[in-house]
Amino acid sequence: MNWDQIKGNWMQTKGHVQEQWGKLTGDDLDVIDGNRKQLVGKLQERYGKAEEDAEKEVDEWLSKR
Repeated sequence: MNWDQIKGNWMQTKGHVQEQWGKLTGDDLDVIDGNRKQLVGKLQERYGKAEEDAEKEVDEWLSKR
């Protein structure tokens, strides 16, 4: 699955995102609204990750979708 598909199906996908990263709130997911950079930023904020680590996690998650 590519990011355009994630963004296009965000309402269905955000449940999977929250399963993967439980510290993200419903409000976080509404703000992210399918935007990859927003997701990476929220992962950095909630989990204290470096940007490249958050990017890598998103890439790994995306490869499993």
